[in-house]
Amino acid sequence: MTLEDDSAAEPMHIAADRPRARAQDVPLAGEDRSDGRHEGRDGATGTDSSAPAADHDGAADAVLDNPVWSSLTGRHAHLAIGNDLVRKYPDDVSPFVGVKDWEHPDVWDALLEVFGHDAVVSISHADPLLPTGWSPVFSIDGVQLTETDRLAARPDQEAVELGPEDASEMLALVQRTEPGPFLPRTPELGRYVGIRRDGELIAMAGERLQPEGWTEISAVAVDPTHRRQGLASRLVLDVAFHIQQRGRRAFLHAAAANTGAIAAYERLGFALRRRLTFGAARTP
Repeated sequence: MTLEDDSAAEPMHIAADRPRARAQDVPLAGEDRSDGRHEGRDGATGTDSSAPAADHDGAADAVLDNPVWSSLTGRHAHLAIGNDLVRKYPDDVSPFVGVKDWEHPDVWDALLEVFGHDAVVSISHADPLLPTGWSPVFSIDGVQLTETDRLAARPDQEAVELGPEDASEMLALVQRTEPGPFLPRTPELGRYVGIRRDGELIAMAGERLQPEGWTEISAVAVDPTHRRQGLASRLVLDVAFHIQQRGRRAFLHAAAANTGAIAAYERLGFALRRRLTFGAARTP
């Protein structure tokens, strides 16, 4: 089974007026809804129980506990909007929000300062207790995976770099596959590549969060008519190769319910680092 059979990593869709969602209700790009599960070596359904856990490197890994904040105070600082406790991306770039410290006594006021009243705020890599007046919009379980020494990253000869002139085609592919949050200026977050057939963009993948020392692989999408050809796996390996060439390491996220995609990433050489929650809340 190739990666695109169960699709990409993105677990979070911001929807201002939807009820609290279950993970299995959130569609993932190119997902084969027939059955995304597989049987592990222990006979249980889920991710491969034999897959190794990610190696941890103390402080070097710590930024992955709060990658949005690290991105918005580092490589993406030029895009950041906010204050000393809260940073966000422009609305047409990404819905992700970085919070320096959810335990800080002023954090909720800082969020209100940035977003205002009756606004939907993305909450990721944390599951804080909402104060009075705030209401949950949705919450799903996710996983974070990091590269291991088993990852055989390599460039793909058919992959072409995508730029601003390709934005309309990228958005059209995203609409057909729903890989997760992808907006008109999302490609500004990093390098994006695609595969064309007869001039048509049929597959793509790229970079999103850029915490110190790491780069997230994101927006892995394959047109439904071109799946089961290994295109997603090839693009993931190409993106990972160029990440490593810059002296960085690759990581990604997936919805916990998308066990097929997680298993595919594990076969490529990624390993589970942590389980986490993605969601959103509405300000009072």
